[in-house]
Amino acid sequence: MQNWITLTEAARRLGVRAQTVYAYASRGSIAVMQDPNDPRKSLYRAEDVVTLCRKKQVGRKRAALAASTIFGAEPCIYSGITTFSKGRAWYRGRDSIQLADTATLEETAALLWQATTPVSFDAPAIALPSGERDRQCAFSVLAMLAAHGHSTLGRLDSALHIEAGQLVAIVSSAFGAHGDVGASPLPTHQRLAAGWGLDSDGADLLRRAMVLVADHEITSSAFAARITASTGASLAGCLLTGLATLSGPLHGDASGRVRAVFDDVQRLGAAHVVDHYLKSAIPIPGFGHHLYPDGDPRAAALLARLHPPAELAHFVDKVTELTGQRPTIDVAFAMLSVQLQLPCDAAFGLFSIARSVGLLAHCIEQLRVGKVIRPRSRYTGPALDERHLRPDIEDEGKLPKAGVIEKNRVFKIVE
Repeated sequence: MQNWITLTEAARRLGVRAQTVYAYASRGSIAVMQDPNDPRKSLYRAEDVVTLCRKKQVGRKRAALAASTIFGAEPCIYSGITTFSKGRAWYRGRDSIQLADTATLEETAALLWQATTPVSFDAPAIALPSGERDRQCAFSVLAMLAAHGHSTLGRLDSALHIEAGQLVAIVSSAFGAHGDVGASPLPTHQRLAAGWGLDSDGADLLRRAMVLVADHEITSSAFAARITASTGASLAGCLLTGLATLSGPLHGDASGRVRAVFDDVQRLGAAHVVDHYLKSAIPIPGFGHHLYPDGDPRAAALLARLHPPAELAHFVDKVTELTGQRPTIDVAFAMLSVQLQLPCDAAFGLFSIARSVGLLAHCIEQLRVGKVIRPRSRYTGPALDERHLRPDIEDEGKLPKAGVIEKNRVFKIVE
């Protein structure tokens, strides 16, 4: 079988249109590469296409359903944190889009954590590593704290909320937040604005953006963090696990891919970039979300308050018109980063700070389950070599007589 096949062949095998193949590729279900013989076209990994064909043929048998749950076919974790309804996410029953109009990240944390007192992100006095304020700084500090952190077992929610708030403050500082972190710390969006040199309008955009992405149900990063929490690991270890998962380009760092496309648009023009992607059959990053067939409401809520460069706005409109796919929150974060002239890692930093609130909510909720998350695998390896489990019968002379005891074990002659 060929390792890579054309768009036409992939669509034929799957029995779908080319646009559906693009969607599979954009979600990472099918790997895609540029055709070495024709740079205007793309090739698709045949093995991934075969895997999708098999999934389409799988019935609703109990074993098949159990195997599919871990890949998102059915919900498999009970949670009271976030759900989807009417085309948007709801935090503990509150409309997240409406909440973003007025709430701070601290107020959102109090809601998601079910705190009985106001939440404060007051960082402890620890020295951050020298150098840039970016993900390397954030991950380094969390790794240090995880190495010396206390287990979450046997601790009250009130104590966990204090530590969780400190961790969010530490992550904020690691990405460049400045300002008072004393007895009455400034809200996170104001501390970030001070660190990134923004005015009050810019600070409010940061506030709105963080509330919009504070949680998104059982994402890959939330699941990873919950697995770590189920073992009783420290909150710092749980958060580090979640943020490491979030850093993947198919998850929280997707805005980095969009920002790279924006750089091309500003250098080459919207028409040229869109034409290149469509002719090459390469999915355009940041457009289309499987949870929001009618468009990502988080992106719409944030983009409506931005005033991006004309060429970038034209690019978004042109992609939407030609593909029918609407921009996701990753486009909105990349656009926010361009408009506010934020540092290169700021979009991911903003996402990480906000999502830390949701990840910690999932960790605290998982602790109350009291069980270790331990999926089982369906073995597909080679046949088992069991020869060492039975006696060698090729030379019966090597076996003891029936009833003879050797090293406290009784053997029988195999007839």
